[in-house]
Amino acid sequence: MAKRNTFREDEELEEQINLHDILRIGVYLKPYMSRIVRILAVVVMMSCIAVVVPYLTKIMIDSAIPSKNLTLLGELTGLMAVLIVMYEFGLRYRTVEITRVGQLMLKDMRRDIFTHIQTLPFSYFDSRPHGKILIRVVNYVNTLSDTLSSGLINVISDAFTFLITLVVMFVVDWRLALFSLALFPFLIAWVLILQHFQRRAYQVLSNKQSNLNAFIHESIAGVKTTQTFAQETAQFKTFQEQQNDVRTSWMKAVHIQFLMWPGIQTISVMTIAFIYYVGVTGFGAVNVSTGVLIAFVGYANNFWNPVISIGNFYNQLITCSAYLERIFETLDVQPEIRNASDATELPPIEGRVDFNDVIFRYEPDGRNILNLVDLHVKPGSTVALVGPTGAGKTTIINLLSRFYDVAEGSVTIDGHDVRSVTLESLRRQMGVMLQDTFIFSGNVRENIRYGKLDATDAEIEAAAKAVHAHEFIMDLPNGYDTVVEERGSTLSAGQRQLIAFARVLLADPRILILDEATSNIDTRTEEALQAGLNHLLKGRTSFIIAHRLSTIENADMICYIDHGQIVEQGNHAELLAKRGAYYRLYDSQYAMIKV
Repeated sequence: MAKRNTFREDEELEEQINLHDILRIGVYLKPYMSRIVRILAVVVMMSCIAVVVPYLTKIMIDSAIPSKNLTLLGELTGLMAVLIVMYEFGLRYRTVEITRVGQLMLKDMRRDIFTHIQTLPFSYFDSRPHGKILIRVVNYVNTLSDTLSSGLINVISDAFTFLITLVVMFVVDWRLALFSLALFPFLIAWVLILQHFQRRAYQVLSNKQSNLNAFIHESIAGVKTTQTFAQETAQFKTFQEQQNDVRTSWMKAVHIQFLMWPGIQTISVMTIAFIYYVGVTGFGAVNVSTGVLIAFVGYANNFWNPVISIGNFYNQLITCSAYLERIFETLDVQPEIRNASDATELPPIEGRVDFNDVIFRYEPDGRNILNLVDLHVKPGSTVALVGPTGAGKTTIINLLSRFYDVAEGSVTIDGHDVRSVTLESLRRQMGVMLQDTFIFSGNVRENIRYGKLDATDAEIEAAAKAVHAHEFIMDLPNGYDTVVEERGSTLSAGQRQLIAFARVLLADPRILILDEATSNIDTRTEEALQAGLNHLLKGRTSFIIAHRLSTIENADMICYIDHGQIVEQGNHAELLAKRGAYYRLYDSQYAMIKV
């Protein structure tokens, strides 16, 4: 299994072919078997032509030319011309169809891995560089598609050509055929020795390329931090180190690869020379005609080339096995939260939420993050969760959204245990806005419409006006059609959050969750936003996590969370009157308390 690591670490890979992973790839070949069968039929035809042409050459040299039989010579020449044209047409058909099948496989594999990635838990992405995840979806899938479509069909073609050529050689002259194979063991030994080193060299190269890709992705994502701390030189130095690792690995792999062909060519030339020597001298009681010698030279090429091609395919298969290991490692990661086998659709809800003696821990034998949390929220109420960092506030809303499951107790919505309903029907009726707002590349209108894909322009503008985003949007160069960069880098933090808030409100959820949603908004913007939200929060069950207590003073219920427990609960005035934990937190933010 691939190791979880940073861009500075190589992934651990198997050095032998994993047949289980190779067989699993058959699921992507199955839908295109009819195409593959047609390609193989053409391949068989081409292999037969490759064997017939040298034999026709033998007849031409031994019979037609010595007897000056122009009719036979013309017939043989015409037949060879037809066969060569058929071969070229077959070659073109094979190339086009293999490419088409490869692209279809590539599309299917990317679809599956991308769809699966969308379901994986946050912890998967937190523990892996995003650049290494990206290279699996793009680079590795490309290589696999090429090898397992064109490579597989070619190796079948080569194997068929090898066998039929071997049979014909023994039929024509079995003694000369045996002498033609005299150097075959040396070729096998040469290929196997070099492939051992070549396989390892290309595995190291793939690791270094993956590391470089992860570093570049991380550097682009953190370019503002790099410039802020004036660390461009340090980043460039690390880039050069990663790039040099790729170059060194590449050159080593290429050097080993280039050693292959000189050795193969040497053995091939020696074989042809040996065939001529045996045929001309009659060594080993071999007595053949000139035509047979010429044919055997052609057969030798037909014989050696498939052997070399099969060896290269085996080498590619080793690299693909490493790629498959990484891809299937991703596909085999199961979502931590899945629909129960008997899960039902959550009907339209009113918004009553109950936490019934909830205990939660991340690991079965780990410490409790939440301890006997008992919370009951009426439909349409606004609940604020406050307390120190790490107290368990975000965990509570994550359990409500079912990003995690409780260890003990239950979380219910309108009496439905969240574990008994489908995730889609549950989350479709929730709106969540986090502190780290994500803005997609595109225009402002498209980003707001993400909350409801079939929303009209009027609905989009109404949502923006409700959260007081309309005014700043209209001040942009093209209003709602203004193009924003990836992650909204051309907008201020407050503007990004207002757009995201409009997106959430457009979805019109029955339960609204705001996790530090106003932390990056200035006081003036916050006041405008609060005024617009007051009537929108009515009729929805809302959960607000905030460190700025001014944003939650009007909440129906405030829960002070500490060490995974609700230590205080009540409205703003009631908690101030208790002069407890909430009072002290409020007092730390304001010098004078208005009672």
